[in-house]
Parts: sequence; C-alpha cells; structure tokens
Amino acid sequence: MTVISAEMVKVLREKSGAGMMDCKRALAETNGDMEAAIDWLRAKGIAKADKKSGRTAAEGLIGIVSGGTKAVAVELNSETDFVARNEAFQELVRGVAAVALSTDGTVEAVSKATYPATGKSVEDTIKDAIATIGENMTLRRSALLHVEHGVVATYIHNAAGDGIGKLGVLVALKSVGDKEVLTSIGRQIAMHIAATNPLAIRSEEVDPAVAERERNVFIEQARESGKPDAIIEKMVDGRMRKFFEEVALLSQAFVINPDITVGQAVKDAEKLAGAEIEVTGMVRLLLGEGVEKEETDFAAEVAAVAKK
Repeated sequence: MTVISAEMVKVLREKSGAGMMDCKRALAETNGDMEAAIDWLRAKGIAKADKKSGRTAAEGLIGIVSGGTKAVAVELNSETDFVARNEAFQELVRGVAAVALSTDGTVEAVSKATYPATGKSVEDTIKDAIATIGENMTLRRSALLHVEHGVVATYIHNAAGDGIGKLGVLVALKSVGDKEVLTSIGRQIAMHIAATNPLAIRSEEVDPAVAERERNVFIEQARESGKPDAIIEKMVDGRMRKFFEEVALLSQAFVINPDITVGQAVKDAEKLAGAEIEVTGMVRLLLGEGVEKEETDFAAEVAAVAKK
C-alpha cells in the first residue's frame, strides 16, 4: 500500500483546490495515483465545489425564522442574483435558518449542525449545493436573539418570499406585557432599524472609538471658527449630543411618527401592553454588506477568450 506523504497531499490540494482531509482521503482511495485522486474528488463534487470557493459571493439572501421568544437571521451568499432567485437556493436559505434557530446562532455552530433534509452538516449540505448549482455559496453571517419573557420581532425588507429577502432585522423586547402589543411595536421598531441602521440601542452603548473619532472631527471643525477654547468645548459637546441622538436607536426620531423618539414610542406601547418594555437587542443584516465585489472587465474577458 502506497504511503500518503504530506507533500502528495499538498500537491493535490494545489491542483484541485479541495480541503486537506479530502485530498488525503482521495489519495488513500486511489492508492496515491494523483490523476485518479483528482477524478475521485471531481466525482464526489468536492474539487468542483472547493475550486469555486475563491470566487466572491456577495449576492444571495437573508433568511429569518422566529420562535416567539427567540429568532434568528442568517446570510447565505451566492455569486449571482440569478441563483438567489432559484427556488432550490431559497429553500436552502430557509432550511439553514430553521436549523440555526436550534443552535446558539454562531456561524460555527450552524455550520456543524445537522441539516434534516440531507442528514449531513449544514456545511456539507451547502458544499453539495455548490456542486449541483455550480456557484460558490457561503454562510457568511448568523445571529440569534432571545428573551426569557417578551418577544423577538422580525422584519424583512423587500421580501423575495416567505422568510427571505435582501435585508433582515431582529429586535428583542423584554416584557411580561401583552404579546400582541409587543409584536406590533416590535415590528415597527424593526422597520425603523431597517431604515436608519442605528449604531447602538442607547447612546452610552455606542462604540467609544467611534464616538472619540467623531469628537476629534468636531474639534477640528470648531477650531476653524477661531473661537476661544471654552466656546469650542461647548460647541463640540452640542454636536456630540446631536450625534448620539442620530445614531442611538431610542433617541432617534421614530420613522413611523417623526414627532416622537423611538424611546417615547416604547413608553407609549407600555400603556397598551400593561407592563414595562425594554429593548434588549437588535440585529440588522443587509445582504453583502462589507463584501468587496470583484470588478470584472467584460471586454477584456471576451478578448481573452477570443485569443484561445
């Protein structure tokens, strides 16, 4: 029996783009025959899937599943919007979100969890889908919110179907009040979050580094006025108060009724719910946010093909 060396695994990995363990198994199954090992990987759909893993996947869908006192949002990316409109892909997104609801919500936990329809892990199920559909796919983000008492409200903007869309929001409301009232105000707040993208729930929860950066900008702007330092300090403090009002959820003007803040809307809802309401968490997933898409020169691609 041929001994499978680390160098052989490395060579096969470079040729096929498959994972290390898959390469080692392929070589073992083919008695160290490199070409046969590549064919073995291709037959299993592994080489095809992993070779595509370097391609940017910035399209896709956000999937949301709610369980009353908890809800989860996942982002499953594809390379093109065409695949995102594929029914099989949409069902995969819904299925992954459903699985995620039974985990702690982290990408690692969701990836390792069993996908009921295939009996495989979510990670392997996605890999199989890559081989079948022919595009790279990535489970990029996953987040779960939970409350002991209350509701986790959800909202999907421009839904592409039941529980799927391009922008998804979760908002957790802790309360022992009327569930119907909580669900109603929760959905309205989720819609607000979708529209305004607040940095934090409360001003004191804004990232100190972000706040400090804003303060430094305001200081430089104020200094250009030539006013004394004491006046500049007051100017900066005023601008910082305005900054926190604009980026903290509860102090923002409520998009449903701009005459009041979100915090006031919550207070008003407490009267109807019959109990205090505390916003304890929020999640906003915008499809492809933060992903740098590859720019392609179509004319250059055509020219390159013509030269072959």
